[in-house]
Amino acid sequence: MTAPLLALEDVSVDFVSGGVTHPAVRDVSLSLTAGEVLAVVGESGSGKTVTAMSLLRLLPATARLSGRAVFEGRDLYAMGTAELRAVRGGRIGMVFQEPMSALNPVFTIGAQLVEAVRAHRPVTRRQARDRAAELLRLVGLPDQERRLRAYPHELSGGQLQRVVIAMAVACEPALLVADEPTTALDVTVQAEIIELLRDLRDRLDVAILLITHDMGVVAGLADRVAVMREGRVVEQGEVVEVLRRPRHAYTRQLLDAVVSLTASPEAVAVPDARDGLVSRGGQVAVAGSGSVPDDPAADAVLVVDGLTVVYGGRFGLSGTRAVDGVSVHVRPGEVLGLVGESGSGKSTLASVVVGLRSPTRGTVTLAGRDITALRGRERRTLRGVVGTVFQDPASSLNPRATIARTIAEPMLLHGAPGGVDPATRVDELLDLVGLSPALRERYPHELSGGQRQRVGIARALALDPALLVADEPTSALDVSVQARILDLFRSLQERLGFACLFISHDLGVVERLAHRVAVLRDGRLVEQGPTADVLTRPLHPYTTELITAAPVADPDLQRERHVRRRTTTP
Repeated sequence: MTAPLLALEDVSVDFVSGGVTHPAVRDVSLSLTAGEVLAVVGESGSGKTVTAMSLLRLLPATARLSGRAVFEGRDLYAMGTAELRAVRGGRIGMVFQEPMSALNPVFTIGAQLVEAVRAHRPVTRRQARDRAAELLRLVGLPDQERRLRAYPHELSGGQLQRVVIAMAVACEPALLVADEPTTALDVTVQAEIIELLRDLRDRLDVAILLITHDMGVVAGLADRVAVMREGRVVEQGEVVEVLRRPRHAYTRQLLDAVVSLTASPEAVAVPDARDGLVSRGGQVAVAGSGSVPDDPAADAVLVVDGLTVVYGGRFGLSGTRAVDGVSVHVRPGEVLGLVGESGSGKSTLASVVVGLRSPTRGTVTLAGRDITALRGRERRTLRGVVGTVFQDPASSLNPRATIARTIAEPMLLHGAPGGVDPATRVDELLDLVGLSPALRERYPHELSGGQRQRVGIARALALDPALLVADEPTSALDVSVQARILDLFRSLQERLGFACLFISHDLGVVERLAHRVAVLRDGRLVEQGPTADVLTRPLHPYTTELITAAPVADPDLQRERHVRRRTTTP
């Protein structure tokens, strides 16, 4: 038997606050060999991130560690400061969840990569810069010299994650700790990051400790998986065994909660000119089939007609078309799923709909009124017709306001619907979203992620809006919490009958909720139609690309996709 590269032996972590001990991790034992990928999965609060952070002693001063973490024959918990500093970034690399917060916004990519190299290698600045360019090539970023001169805000989310991975492998570590490396990334970018990590594992023989709640990522990358619940490992084994024949009830619960696209990618044919594929004003249709959506009904709650939004464009420059001639509509009681990668124009379109941005051209008609022609008080009043649910429930709620105050705020600005008492309306809304009135006087930090998102939904519904704009409302949530929020969202929509513009990069979520789907790419609408038609018989190659990139919790299917990409990628 090969000796493990890393072995955790009865690891426990407690947090001591005010003389009270709060257990976070209990008696965790795991092992990892060179070139192996071990995925640790579980909900928020299960202890998976605390376990990973304990390896590099990145926990707060209130943490108390026990047990052993033996790495390359040495106990990480017993190392002195200097010895541990040499291991961090040298023998163990770290990939954090949010690349923008992991990079310093005031330094260039090159400066940060050079610093990572020189922190552990006695090389000149010129040699370190050459190594930085080599690292960018290693992680598949083209035009390395330009990227080295760029600042973090000038790169996309996927590009930033590649930079963070490059930084983590700068000194050829033996172990890579990846904490939710694909969360909040688009499905195509997520697939690329999974491919990159697999390729680095094969080329560098690096072991990867993968922390995630995404079973599709586990199926696509991991060799083995450990399932954590309330600080303990409840099940571990080969990834195929655990995902196909889970022994523990909690593992079955996690797998049952996975929202995956049911459309089979193998059944999707990429169309070509012989299929009669034509482009008409940015919409894609099969010639003569009537696939182009009908004109919006007279009672449509939202009509977006020829919307164009251009950023910049001053001083004789052409500017960037974030949205380019898009036309969509949403009828009463209908959910329109708006999908596409980051930078496709989804959020820009939504910002115009809710009145936060003015269009360059085109019109937006909301509840029968052209909001692009309104100004001042009239425009602010019409905003009461729209409710908004944001992506991150933690950052979208005022940390200094109680839950009752947060939900009541729209009513304090626009008046409660029907003249009801705002306090009574708050209780009604809490009950509507499945929260106890006892939570009224709590603050956001005292609630779980799922509870905070329920508060966000309650606030969005406070004025009985005709239109609800939901911008990635479940992407930051664990799979089981996500499933519950989706069930709640669907039941509320069916019960209240509001129209909804649902923005997401998760096609499984869109399939579950939306009646129709509109696909954006580079600011243009490339396809739209009934959900079942678009997701099972796409007319545009880009839609097919999105479908085939959507992760599923099936190791065999994910391996087949990996082989297919390897054989088709030049």
